[in-house]
Amino acid sequence: MASPLCCCDANLRLHVATEVKRETKTEAAAAPNKTTTTKAKSTKRKAEDDTPAAAPAKKAKTMTKGAVINEPPTQRLNIYVFGEGTAGELGLGTAKNAIDVKRPRLNPNLAADKVGVVQLSAGGMHVVALTHDNKILTWGVNDQGALGRDTTWEGGLKDMDAADDDDDDDDEDDNGLNPKESTPGEVDFSTSDIADGTRWVQVVAGDSCSFALTDDGFVYGWGTFRGNEGIFGFNPTTITANRPVLVPELKKITHIAAGANHALALASNGAVFAWGSGQQNQLGRRVVERTKTEGLKPREFGLPKGAKNGIVAIETGSYHSFAIDKAGNVHAWGLNNYGETGIPDNAGADEAFVLKPRIIEALQGKKVISIKGGGHHSLCATEDGDCLIWGRIDGGQIGISEDTIKAMPEDKVKSDESGRPRILLVPTKVSAIEGAVSHVTTSSDHNIVITKEGRAWSWGFSANYQTGQGTTEDVEVATLIDNTAVREQKLNFATAGGQFGIVTSLAESP
Repeated sequence: MASPLCCCDANLRLHVATEVKRETKTEAAAAPNKTTTTKAKSTKRKAEDDTPAAAPAKKAKTMTKGAVINEPPTQRLNIYVFGEGTAGELGLGTAKNAIDVKRPRLNPNLAADKVGVVQLSAGGMHVVALTHDNKILTWGVNDQGALGRDTTWEGGLKDMDAADDDDDDDDEDDNGLNPKESTPGEVDFSTSDIADGTRWVQVVAGDSCSFALTDDGFVYGWGTFRGNEGIFGFNPTTITANRPVLVPELKKITHIAAGANHALALASNGAVFAWGSGQQNQLGRRVVERTKTEGLKPREFGLPKGAKNGIVAIETGSYHSFAIDKAGNVHAWGLNNYGETGIPDNAGADEAFVLKPRIIEALQGKKVISIKGGGHHSLCATEDGDCLIWGRIDGGQIGISEDTIKAMPEDKVKSDESGRPRILLVPTKVSAIEGAVSHVTTSSDHNIVITKEGRAWSWGFSANYQTGQGTTEDVEVATLIDNTAVREQKLNFATAGGQFGIVTSLAESP
């Protein structure tokens, strides 16, 4: 049996302004020796349903405000963007120089003194941001409603290849993008049943979906989940939610997280709920194919609960997930064809899944403070400041030199039939990073970490400048992100999209 495949990576989706043709990790599981890296630009995209949606009717409010259990962040952020912008992912609007941003650039459309973003999350090809004045902004691709607002645009299509050949190099020329997608815009809650006085406290983005958490513990979402065959559905009765809707099964939620096509929610009592596509067992419970839409309903699964062992933190990879309990144990489950869960037992096997949550033994006693999964690798930061990484290693994802990897013992590295190292089985320190790491993030193939000193380091697949290093070559070893935009900034956070990245610093009070 071939390794499990999934066609729902952001890298596989067609969009108006970008199509990056590179094998995703799940594709390469079936053809591991085949690597193709090409980039084509076109503003033409084929949505799976390009029928214009009728304007939704406003909805009467029936929700009653509950007790406040969450407080929103308040510190405004400077937003620096880099990488692929041909689908509006960077939020830079329609300027010609908003297409490929080689190194971090301060986004003027998200100025701290005027807009005041306090928290944000990058999805496959879109971003969701929360502002200091309780607004939720989105930008990027809206094919399946991931932006939660109307982005209908009557403008024409522009051939980006022809634009590249134009002799006029004026950076302010229009790039042909839909301005309603490429410029941050406010999510439309006019049809949503939301209690008066509700404050938003957190937003997260998946591949084609977005979610927001309220101060009284309710979760709203929009967009859709995608599965192996395409659109999977948003909930059992809705294929695509073009505007935010309540996720009714969730109450008293304190934190949310989103993978490519699944989501997690942590309740105040330590219970964890999962929903979305479960085709890679990322829901922590078996979903039978004939009743697969049952996975669209949030359900608890096999994680510890209670005052002593309950869960205190959750996070996702593209098709796997993590949960940290009160004792500091890190639990993992989901797709494991490259050992991305940190469970080495069946890494690389035909049935490469971890169906039910298991403790990552190699992380016991490490005191993990930040963790994140990519397409087929994962990384974390420990209380001691180490950045540990594991999973697939043949695309620069690990941040460790090839010579160092080849010198590792066989019980740490699994090689393919030709003897080429393919899987790093044990969490291993990324030693090139200088300083204590406090925050980690990754998308499918590239990584960004922030140190306590406020510096950003990156590595991995960089064909679209998503490492922020100014190169389209893979960055094999962890390297400092250094340019005039961020050199004097104390960075505090990073989030990574399919082909782009964002770093932030605290802004001065306006």
